[in-house]
Amino acid sequence: MHPVGAPGPAVREVLDAVLTPAAGSLTARTAGQDDPVSASSEDSNRRMLRARDVMDRDYALPLDVPGLARVAHVSAAHFIRTFRATFGETPHRYLQRRRVERAMWLLRSSDRTVTDVCMAVGFSSLGTFSRVFAEVVGEPPSVYRRRGPLAPVPSCFGMRWLRPGSNGAVSEKPAGSPRL
Repeated sequence: MHPVGAPGPAVREVLDAVLTPAAGSLTARTAGQDDPVSASSEDSNRRMLRARDVMDRDYALPLDVPGLARVAHVSAAHFIRTFRATFGETPHRYLQRRRVERAMWLLRSSDRTVTDVCMAVGFSSLGTFSRVFAEVVGEPPSVYRRRGPLAPVPSCFGMRWLRPGSNGAVSEKPAGSPRL
């Protein structure tokens, strides 16, 4: 006889048959022992996150792919491929979008000129900045600024609401330029 509320032998067999493989699989995945692909993928993701953190922190500095690849401890070509596979966009496009995101905030929260904002976020050319800004945001920086100051909401809400999407490709060169 078994205690009241305890499962009978048939129920225990079914539970053991269902739960034991699932628990073993979960343990192996969390421990990283029997799944070398997961461990490798996790390591790759950490490396890409490390490089993306550098881009987020130093967006205003002149960053290049070889330098970011060194941060991730991979070759430049592998870095571009893996970054795109991990985050869905190339490192260059991510950096441009991050710079535009910061410029959006500066344009509406300060009295700095568009040129000052352009230089402050890491663009070296006002023309490139204006073109990229318009492609990402959908309007030129001067028109965007006319919307007025940001609403008094917590900055995390404002930044998320105003964050430009990554749905459109932003080319470094104007349309029709020959690709090298």
